[in-house]
Amino acid sequence: MRYPENLKKNGTIGFAAPSMGCATEPYRSAFDHAQEVFRSLGHSLVLGPNCYADSGIGISNSPKACGQELEEMYCRRESDVIISCGGGELMCEILDFIDFDKIRAARPKWYLGYSDNTNFTFLLTTLCDVASVYGPCAGAFGMEPWHPAIRDAYQLLLGEKRNFQGYDLWEKEGLKDEEHPLAPYHVTEPSVIRWFLDGKEQTGQPVQIQGRLLGGCMDCLVNLLGTSYDQVPRFAQKYQEDGIVWFLESCDLNVMAIRRAVWQMKHAGWFSHVKGFLIGRPLCHGQEIMGLDQYHAVCDLLAEYQVPVIMDVDLGHLPPMIPMVCGGLADVSLENGKLNIAYRETF
Repeated sequence: MRYPENLKKNGTIGFAAPSMGCATEPYRSAFDHAQEVFRSLGHSLVLGPNCYADSGIGISNSPKACGQELEEMYCRRESDVIISCGGGELMCEILDFIDFDKIRAARPKWYLGYSDNTNFTFLLTTLCDVASVYGPCAGAFGMEPWHPAIRDAYQLLLGEKRNFQGYDLWEKEGLKDEEHPLAPYHVTEPSVIRWFLDGKEQTGQPVQIQGRLLGGCMDCLVNLLGTSYDQVPRFAQKYQEDGIVWFLESCDLNVMAIRRAVWQMKHAGWFSHVKGFLIGRPLCHGQEIMGLDQYHAVCDLLAEYQVPVIMDVDLGHLPPMIPMVCGGLADVSLENGKLNIAYRETF
């Protein structure tokens, strides 16, 4: 696994919009302020041509324009890291306009984003053997004040922090809107981590897992599955001695769709050499359909692997989220209700 160089104190941050841009409120004001914050921290900034674009369908511009922007921003040496402007809906369509051979040959660079950005964070790791960061998009750095999760993501890019803990509270309903574009996370709900083994919930026992992190948003992952971009079995085989710890979360999927997604990944051989699962709170948190809840949607089908399945992790669309290094070799532990992720390799 290749790790990019860390962002230097006076390093340059690039912004790209391979999914949605920051053309409307509250995203525009949040992004503008994020730039002010980064400049105050001593960074130079480079903006891609689509950062404020709004002419695409589910993304900032045409698939070709978005693909070209991302490829050029990644391969050019002007920026040290790239932070995505935001998530969206159809970033998958830009992939045909990215030359992954060029990406693979370029100097590795940290790429940060989540949700629809799975289309690049995941492929950067599985196709190019380059670690990426599944974490907050650009506008989140405009909140005032920063939540500890935002500072964690920044410190990870700087290489100042490689050990991360879950957070005490999570956001059920956000306050960020057109009139309050810089509102911080509205964390009100206590974080309660549950874990399962063989389909049964475990209570009180600590758990430890070691392996290489891989994952992202299931909505995007099942869309990639079975395409020419799906090299997961090869990747899992290459790192079979480390084993894979899957981190998964979902946006638009209801509990039935989550279960279908897990079934599909399982039968595609994605879970070979698995050491454990980290499952984020889904956006449909608390939903139950025909007796199926978010826990049975996942754990029933994963029981046969006889590995820990840790649920309601700080990951994904119900913030805050622990920055996940996709491709990173990590020690994962859960003790006294606290999740800890410590990366074993230097970056």
